[in-house]
Amino acid sequence: MQQITLGDVTIARVEEYYGPVDLTPRAFFPESPEEVWEDNASWLVPDFYDPATDNVRSAIQTWVLRSEGKTILVDTGVGNHKHRPYAPVWSYLNTDFLGNLARAGVRPEDVDIVINTHLHVDHVGWNTRLDGRQWVPTFPNATYILPERDFEFWNPENGHTPLLGRGNQNVFEDSVAPVHQAGKALLWDGSLDIDANLRLELAPGHTPGSSVLALDSRGDRALFVGDLLHSPVQIADPDTNSCFCENPGESRATRRRILGRAAEENTLVFPAHLGGHGAAEVRRDGGGFAIKEWAAFARL
Repeated sequence: MQQITLGDVTIARVEEYYGPVDLTPRAFFPESPEEVWEDNASWLVPDFYDPATDNVRSAIQTWVLRSEGKTILVDTGVGNHKHRPYAPVWSYLNTDFLGNLARAGVRPEDVDIVINTHLHVDHVGWNTRLDGRQWVPTFPNATYILPERDFEFWNPENGHTPLLGRGNQNVFEDSVAPVHQAGKALLWDGSLDIDANLRLELAPGHTPGSSVLALDSRGDRALFVGDLLHSPVQIADPDTNSCFCENPGESRATRRRILGRAAEENTLVFPAHLGGHGAAEVRRDGGGFAIKEWAAFARL
């Protein structure tokens, strides 16, 4: 396990999966020039790109925060035993995520708050677990904090047509609705104070309800940005979207705004899917940004 302390908040990194996701750079980031991957291979390989297979590498991970005596999970990955007919790389996984969580000192009953930055397939999966034939909340004592705009958008009863098409099929039914039906969900919009150190803020574009979690504690700052960034390539070129962004224009504007804030305020940026060091400070660099310093995690 890896851990870092910022102010009065400790942050541990718990992985579910790390490796290729069956997407080439051209498929994952269709707006990204091919030469960007070639010219930056010295630092993209091996953590973020495998040139031998021409595959982007991603981490599916949960950030575990301990703040004001509470244990808080930021995003819950893919989950086990879940049927994903249009996302086969995530279908019927059977990982030891709960074992990894236990090795970080967290049992399911210890979790006080679960934050889903948005409601895509790889951010909500461990919200629930299979109990017999029923999906039940994995973290029985937790409040699940869900962006209301995403809750409405992904609810199949509302008839929206997402860019993902059927890529998120079954996700609402098996990983979102059960926690809401169990009375465990808190829907929010705009912004929401979690405690004196943590605040949720709307950051739309990737999905209508995409959010960032801002940490500000005794002079230390961090932003947990979900899928605002899938790759460091998007730091160098913040106008590059992934193929999963519902509103491309809004996504670009939000990414530039959040990265600009991070650069100006010396804020550590925690994307959901970066392998390697996992988080970094950024600085302005011409029309884009650059890595100023990678996070220095301590191994537990």
